[in-house]
Amino acid sequence: MTTFSSDVVDAILGHMNGDHTADNLAIVRAFAEPAATSATMTGLDELGGTWDAIVDGEAQPVTIPWLGTVAERADVRREVVALYDAAVERLGLPARETH
Repeated sequence: MTTFSSDVVDAILGHMNGDHTADNLAIVRAFAEPAATSATMTGLDELGGTWDAIVDGEAQPVTIPWLGTVAERADVRREVVALYDAAVERLGLPARETH
């Protein structure tokens, strides 16, 4: 089992919630809560990411498994990008040029 240090998790969460709020929402809508109006990434481990999805004004925790294997920090970025790309395709959203 891979356990990331709190510093690593905090850095990833800060980046996702500071720079990728729309990506968080797309991932949550595509894979867990289609009616979500916002989503905040709250945790992660080698199995997947956890978000608080706001549905009807209430926070609902959701865990979404990674599409591939996560063994180290660099793998998390790859897997978040993979989830985002799959979410865009699933939701029929326009793709971004870069991540």
